Formats: sequence, C-alpha cells, structure tokens
Amino acid sequence: MERSGSGRRKKLKEYFVNAMIFLFSALICFAIFECLIRIIYKGNVVLFPRYHTDAAYGEYTIRRLRPNLEFWHTSIDGSWKFTTNSQGFRSDLDFSYDKPDGMLRIICLGDSQTQGFEVRQECTYSSVIEKYLCNHGYESEVFNTGISGFSTAEELVFLENEGINYKPDFVVLGFCANDFDDNIKAGLFELNDGRLIVKKKEHIPGVRILNVIYKIPFTRYLGENSHFYSLLFNSVWEYFKKQLHSQQEAQLLTESAVPSGELTDYKIEITVRLIKRMYAFCQKNYITFVILDIPRLDFRPSIPDEVRRIIINNCDIFVKGEEVLEDYKKVVEIHKPHGHRHISEFTHCLLGVRIAKEIIAKGDNL
Repeated sequence: MERSGSGRRKKLKEYFVNAMIFLFSALICFAIFECLIRIIYKGNVVLFPRYHTDAAYGEYTIRRLRPNLEFWHTSIDGSWKFTTNSQGFRSDLDFSYDKPDGMLRIICLGDSQTQGFEVRQECTYSSVIEKYLCNHGYESEVFNTGISGFSTAEELVFLENEGINYKPDFVVLGFCANDFDDNIKAGLFELNDGRLIVKKKEHIPGVRILNVIYKIPFTRYLGENSHFYSLLFNSVWEYFKKQLHSQQEAQLLTESAVPSGELTDYKIEITVRLIKRMYAFCQKNYITFVILDIPRLDFRPSIPDEVRRIIINNCDIFVKGEEVLEDYKKVVEIHKPHGHRHISEFTHCLLGVRIAKEIIAKGDNL
C-alpha cells in the first residue's frame, strides 16, 4: 500500500512539473511573439476589443454592447475609455422607459462611427448634440445606441422593438457607406416582388464565441493590452466576417441573380426600403427622423447622389456630412490618421452641432 501511495504521489508530482513546464514555455513563447509583433508592426496593431453580446428585443435577437462595462481602445493615435450603462449604450447614465416631463429625447442609431471608435465618450456627436441643446435651454437626453458592425436592418429592429419604449422625440440615423453591404450580411430582411419582408429574426455573428471567451480569465486584459492576441483575434474575426458576407452574397446570386462585390441595385433597393420603413414608423409615432450622411475616408458622401434624392424624401432632416466639413478639408483631421480611420473628435463636434441646430430649427417650427 505504501509503495502504491508513493507511486501515485510521484505521478502527481510528474504531472504537476510537466504542467508547470508547459505553462512556463507557453508564456515564454507568447512573450516572444508579443515582442516580435510590436517590433514588426511598430504600433500599427489596434487594441479595439469586441464586447458584443446578445439582446432579445421583441421577437428578434440581435447584438448589443455588454452592459455595465468599462474598457479601453488603444492605437498609435491614443487611448479612449468606453463606459456602457445597464442598457448596453455608450453612456455613464442609465435610462428608464418613463420620460421626464419637458424632456427632449433623441436616439442616435449607427455603427462604430456613431458609437465613437477612436473618440472620447464625451466627444461623440451624440454627446455634442446633448450638450449643445442643454446649453441652449433644451433639457435633453441623447442616447448613443451605436454598435460596431451594425446595419440599417439591425438599427430598424432596435428602433421598432426597443428604442420606441424610450418615447423619443427625434431619431438620428448615422449612415455609412458599408451599410449597403452590412444589410445583406445581416440577412434579417429581403426583397420579395419589391416588398421588404422578414427573412429571419436572429443575427448575432460571433456573439456565442465571445460569450465563452469572456468567461476565461485574463481574456479582457489580453484584448486591451496584447498586440499579439489582438492581431490573432482580429485576423480570425475578419476572416469569418468575410466568409459570412460571401455566403450571403452567394445566396443572393443563387436566388436572385444579384452580382456580388459591388453596389448593386438590390443592395440599394433593400437599403432604401429599410429607411422608408424606418421613416414610416417614425411618422406613425410622431418622431422626427434625421439622417446623417457620414462622409467616407475620401470625403465622398456615403449615400450616392442617385440614391440621396430618394433618401431625402424619406426623412424630415437630412444632414450632408461632406458639406458640413467642406471648409475644413485638408485643414484639420477629419478622420483619424491610423487605426481604423474613423471620423475624428473634431468631425464629431461639427456634425453634432449641425444636427442640434437642425433639431432646434425643426422644433421651433413644430
């Protein structure tokens, strides 16, 4: 019995020693790769962790930011703190469905540009709108509900099933050029004989994996601090993101003979239909609908001229981002120079002030 017990202790000791050697070796290898990535890429790797989770809104399940979270984004251009409230909005404050008397409520819908990647929380165009209105005598609450990767389709689902519960007076849709593709990728809606119909009621790409990953200790730290981890994670993420897009476009090609890889009539039509539905929903609920055309990196509008004429007729206020910024082109930083090249704090400020002025003008005429 003593020999048997001694043998087991010896084996356990061997297992422990081997495990420690493996762990130590893995840490050494990770440290070596971390150093190599930092040397090779010289700060070009962005530390923009993805903190999506799933949210049930009515019959739909889509993405939102993890609620009650504080995290950082870092690139060669700087570091930016993000705080989410209990609703998963980028905000330091929680909001209730009950709207205080005399309060002007505005919901800003959009993707990472609206969420404010590479921008301080108090400098997003949502925050600028609120501060400008409050400084001009309008008691206001402006909700930043932007989610990285969001499409017009997901924004519509959120508005119809969750946003409306906050009784907004205005809805601002921040539109980006990639929304045309993202509406196909989401696959929530499709066109049938020219009509917009529901195709599915769930779109949570990568969320199940993220829900598992963030149960593992230290993954949040790695996502916000490790260049090697971020490069590996984001490379895998982008691969599967492109795969999803290719699958959706291949399905369209099969079912509807829609060519992929370009701004097609189908992509335009489904986007227009989504915006028309959003506008009709706002009209039905006495909400003023604002569309902000966020300019591309090359300063072209996100909505092409031939589409813009239709879109302008399906909103109450249309803000042409490139016109707001025209006098500042090649004078100041319109987009961040590195990272993911999002619009700068200066751009957020100009766009937010313009939207706030339009809201005041519209309110005075109501």
